[in-house]
Amino acid sequence: MSDAPIYPCTLSLHRKIADFPIGNVPFSQHGGWLPSDFVIRYPWDLLRANELYISFLTDNLIQGEVHSSAVIEGIVHIGPGTRILPGVFIEGNVIIGANCKIGPNCYIRGNTSIGDNCHIGQSVEIKNCLILSNTNVGHLSYIGDSVLGEKVNLGAGTTTSNLRHDGKNHLSMVGGTLVDTGRRKFGTIIGDHVHTGINTSIYPGRKLWPNTTTRPGEIVQKDIQSPISNL
Repeated sequence: MSDAPIYPCTLSLHRKIADFPIGNVPFSQHGGWLPSDFVIRYPWDLLRANELYISFLTDNLIQGEVHSSAVIEGIVHIGPGTRILPGVFIEGNVIIGANCKIGPNCYIRGNTSIGDNCHIGQSVEIKNCLILSNTNVGHLSYIGDSVLGEKVNLGAGTTTSNLRHDGKNHLSMVGGTLVDTGRRKFGTIIGDHVHTGINTSIYPGRKLWPNTTTRPGEIVQKDIQSPISNL
């Protein structure tokens, strides 16, 4: 682990690696559950750390309100003040923070971590994601194998692709060079304060840097860099 921002500042312009929450706990406060040779350098390394941490959950911790028509199959942590609305299906190990609103009719798949004060809207599917606090995923969206920063707002129908047609590992552009992420399933990296227009479609392995936006119906084929990052 390093005190430097995750190269190249694709998630946050100010937050250090040690401060990034894994399962809603800053990375620096976690114990020895990671392999000794595990290094977080790229943003998709956070996704792997999140997968490992959540896979170790053994006991339910439900402090919020779960509607009687919601279905939970797995180990869940649900924070105080959070409401799981009718028709929600949670499958696998999932962590949801405090004061969130999930649903109605959502499909939340494991190993997903959702921060505090988040809204996952009507008929949204979330699969294997790390979502930071104060983020909204609009209705009729699909987000898979992705990392979303703080105060992100995804317009309705925002969809990530996470699988190449040839089944090979995803590559992601870093400093002008395509880097093998080591991931066969990989969606997107979305930085803090990003807003997408309705029906945005995002190619796998693409990164939306902090404070960027998309227009309605936009197809994100290349990384969208922050105009204030100068990187």
